[in-house]
Formats: sequence, structure tokens, C-alpha cells
Amino acid sequence: MKTKPDLSLPFAGVACDADLAPNLVRRGWLKAPGAFALGSLAVMSLGEAMPAWGQTHSTSTKDDINILNTALGLEYQAIAAYQVGAESGLLQKPVLDTAVKFQTHHKAHADVLANTVMKLGGTPVKTRKASEYNFPAADLKTQADVLRFAAGLEKGATAAYLGVLPSFHNRELAKSAGSILGDEAMHWAVLLSVLGEDPVPGAFVG
Repeated sequence: MKTKPDLSLPFAGVACDADLAPNLVRRGWLKAPGAFALGSLAVMSLGEAMPAWGQTHSTSTKDDINILNTALGLEYQAIAAYQVGAESGLLQKPVLDTAVKFQTHHKAHADVLANTVMKLGGTPVKTRKASEYNFPAADLKTQADVLRFAAGLEKGATAAYLGVLPSFHNRELAKSAGSILGDEAMHWAVLLSVLGEDPVPGAFVG
């Protein structure tokens, strides 16, 4: 039986919660103008706050709360991005099912992050409307476009969590954020595989 995360430890169990993804020229179906850029747009969109976030070295619980709220904002952005993909009408049934599953993972990440912020005495940031994120929805014309956008999103999330791991004042938070990082990396790998690319393109992430 699957259980909800135990918040007695920050993020505990997050990776297991069920309520809770290059050779593009050779693969001619991604030659459409702007298609390759979709992944980069996702990385930039998701990682808008990443540089400042990664440079923040926490020295207190208050700093930890700020870092967690930045992560929460990025998870809300990911949820909204997957909703755009799901509602595009471009995804075949098996791919759509996977996208929805990944979105539920991000919802679980957001739930645990918000609860952890409250547990530490902070106020979680609020979600925003999808239109406020300026996603390149008009550029999503094929299933491959949506997958490329989602893969870029997951790559950005992986890099964001990797960058912030050393920054936590509470080291348990760093350990648990690593669990979310692992889930983001698995999403990225699955999406690369569906795109027909190498799902493990290098020995290191970042």
C-alpha cells in the first residue's frame, strides 16, 4: 500500500508517492523551425530564478524557507507546463498518460514542499495562472514539440535542484531535495527516450 510522505522529516518519501521524463537533425521530424529551441525555452523559463537560488547559501531556517519557496514556485510552473501539454491535443494516449503521471509527481513535490515550509514556520508561495508563465504554447505544433519542451523543463529542474543541494542550513533538507532531483532526472531520461534520443547522454548531470 502506498502512503503519503511522512512530514516528520522534510520531504520524506516524496519519490515513492503515487499521488504524486541528439541527434535531432538526423531525426528529420524535428527539423521544423523553432522546434529545437523549445527545450532551451523550457530550461530558461523553469530556471528563471535558478542563478540567484543556486548562489544562496542558507545560514538559517528563514533562508531555508526562502529556498523551499523558490523550489515550490518552480514545481507550480512545471505543473502548469504539463497542463499546457496535456490540453494541447497533440499527445497520443500512451504519451499523454505518461505526461499526466509526471504532472502528478510535480504536484506531490509541491504538496511536500508547501507542507515543509509551513512545518518550518513559513508561508508557502501561491501558484500562478498558466498564462503568467509565458510558455511558448504557440510553438507547440506536434507531439515532438511538446516532448522537447517537457524534456527541457525536466532538465532545468534537475539542474536547479542540483545547484541548490549544498545551500541548505538544515542538511536533512539537502538530503531530501536530492530525492526530488532524482525524480526530475528520471523524467528527463524517459522523455529523451520517447524522443528517440540517448536517455543518458553523459556521465554527469549539470
